[in-house]
Amino acid sequence: MGRTSILSSLRRAASQRSDAPSPAIAIFFIDDAACLGRRGYSTASMARAKEEKEAWWKETLDKVRNIGISAHIDSGKTTLTERILFYTGRIHEIHEVRGRDGVGAKMDSMDLEREKGITIQSAATYCTWKDYQVNIIDTPGHVDFTIEVERALRVLDGAILVLCSVGGVQSQSITVDRQMRRYEVPRLAFINKLDRMGADPWKVLNQARSKLRHHSAAVQVPIGLEEEFQGLVDLVEMKAYYFHGSNGENIVTSDVPSDIEALVAEKRRELIEVVSEVDDQLAESFLNDESISSDDLKMAIRRATVSRKFVPVYMGSAFKNKGVQTLLDGVVNFLPCPTEVENHALDQDQSEVKVRLSGNPAGPLVALAFKLEEGRFGQLTYLRIYEGIIKKGDFIININTGKKIKVPRLVRMHSNEMEDIQEAHAGQIVAVFGIDCASGDTFTDGSVRYTMTSMNVPEPVMSLAVSPISKDSGAQFSKALNRFQKEDPTFRVGLDPESGQTIISGMGELHLDIYVERIRREYKVDAQTGRPRVNFRETITQRAEFDYLHKKQTGGQGQYGRVCGYVEPLSEGAATKFEFDNMIIGQAIPSNFIPAIEKGFKEACNSGSLIGHPVENIRIVLTDGASHAVDSSELAFKLASIYALRQCYAAAKPVILEPVMKVELKFPTEFQGTVTGDINKRKGIIVGNDQEGDDTVIVTNVPLNNMFGYSTSLRSMTQGKGEFTMEYLEHSAVSQDVQMQLINTYKASKGTTD
Repeated sequence: MGRTSILSSLRRAASQRSDAPSPAIAIFFIDDAACLGRRGYSTASMARAKEEKEAWWKETLDKVRNIGISAHIDSGKTTLTERILFYTGRIHEIHEVRGRDGVGAKMDSMDLEREKGITIQSAATYCTWKDYQVNIIDTPGHVDFTIEVERALRVLDGAILVLCSVGGVQSQSITVDRQMRRYEVPRLAFINKLDRMGADPWKVLNQARSKLRHHSAAVQVPIGLEEEFQGLVDLVEMKAYYFHGSNGENIVTSDVPSDIEALVAEKRRELIEVVSEVDDQLAESFLNDESISSDDLKMAIRRATVSRKFVPVYMGSAFKNKGVQTLLDGVVNFLPCPTEVENHALDQDQSEVKVRLSGNPAGPLVALAFKLEEGRFGQLTYLRIYEGIIKKGDFIININTGKKIKVPRLVRMHSNEMEDIQEAHAGQIVAVFGIDCASGDTFTDGSVRYTMTSMNVPEPVMSLAVSPISKDSGAQFSKALNRFQKEDPTFRVGLDPESGQTIISGMGELHLDIYVERIRREYKVDAQTGRPRVNFRETITQRAEFDYLHKKQTGGQGQYGRVCGYVEPLSEGAATKFEFDNMIIGQAIPSNFIPAIEKGFKEACNSGSLIGHPVENIRIVLTDGASHAVDSSELAFKLASIYALRQCYAAAKPVILEPVMKVELKFPTEFQGTVTGDINKRKGIIVGNDQEGDDTVIVTNVPLNNMFGYSTSLRSMTQGKGEFTMEYLEHSAVSQDVQMQLINTYKASKGTTD
């Protein structure tokens, strides 16, 4: 809200209230205490002005909700967001995700998203519901785009976890819930698709309790299911809601239907019991057998949800326009406002001491750049403002780089549309143009040197060799790769030193396919790809000693460095993948050469001797050595370290590690024998087998190297009816025969390149 808006709102308040802000308070909103002093206002006026200002900001922030919508793929996240935007008046026409009108859902703005019917990039928007400002981020459901979920949850105050009433808690539901726990995000659950055949919300609720360990209970009971799904009963207010009109926009309230009164009474008692377990105030009333009012229950649910002790479960069908408005009521009633969430920063002036951010717009500016996007007008940087106010034309400091930057343009996003604004305050999500920064950078006004903790970035699991077909398009090709790498921390670009090929790495086949397609569409560059390359690792399995002397004399100053010690595998669960310890007693090697020795060992670990992949989970201990007064140098000791590791590597019994994927398959039971046999051929280990109606659900751990082209194989085996999701699980040792095969392939390629 700009200065003019604040003044006009204060004038309106003055005309309507006897206790309206005085002129002193109005000035204090616009300027500061120093301005009041110059204008001759008393200390009492200034104190009252400050109190009024803080109260006004608190009331403003209490009406803000920052939420994300996350779920397993095809659970209805984008459809739900589309309905929310329609009912809040942000859009005036509903379009479907796979719409026949060719328009597609508002939040799927990319052509690829509309063609494939999936969300690829998270999209931000905002709307107003009952005087509450709701900022929404719609996130992808496919595991390949998990970074979009990570960075959205990093900056949000609350979330909606969408679950399919037929599919229940699926593999990506578990991953998303784990991400919500990592960032301590309070959430509501929404059981969607109650209109579908086989819908069973109570089964899904029990799965959420067992698989996700949710302390949860339903706050609604459906009136009918599948084709007979008509409406919902609110267990807090004890009212029935029906959704009439062509788009369910007319809500009709009535009494609870008599045929489900017993079920409603049972579920309300269950709701009170579950909330009482985590809320002392409600527990006291419940144990004393006192009557519990709707307001008492509502306040208890809010307290328990905000403190992440309880997950209220809503129900409905976004596609059939039922239950979305009541879910919005749940968002404003039960999810926290920005000041109710604990956010911390690290004070760089105080040795990174943790500082709690108040969320007050009157405080110093602290904002986090959580997402970058190449827009029509240059780099678009999404910011979550945690404290203070940012204005167009302000100078802000990038704490990570120390650069002072002017804010040339400030916008609020509505999918791919933008609205220019003059300023934004704490609790808001906005975007700025013309700021050169990286994802995860922190901005302040210069009065403090705070940095926000970064988000978790998973490591890529698959690589492709990629090159432009036409040599003339090399510049555009490089530009595309640089842009995508900057936008997406899980998309990496490198150069194979042996073949000279450009290697792109990502989270899976779909992830890399999408980027290759975007290079073609957005940069008009046709690219060819080589066979996917799996990111193997190497490690050692036993301790081995090294004693290496690097000695070279070529006239003039020579090279001399001797290193002695041992290597050993790191214990399971170690915080790092490489550890170096200097255990030398005395000055056998001068201390100024120790960093060069560590650097040499690190460099040697970048490429193992078996197949040239990085070595991890290794501890290197330096116990002795020797130096020369003239010939020793940093280079000599660095080379000695590299050769020392190569010398002892074979004795440490190295093994190759391969990425193993957790794969969840769902297919008609009639194809179980064929699908299971194929999994065994791919050396998969089945860890779970379940039945869902006519479908079989199998959870299996399969080496990634054996999963290429699996989507095509599964379709042919199941007549196109099977589906699967895949996510990285761990790196584990390959079998002896596979190891020999990989080593021989590597040696053959070395022989041809040499």
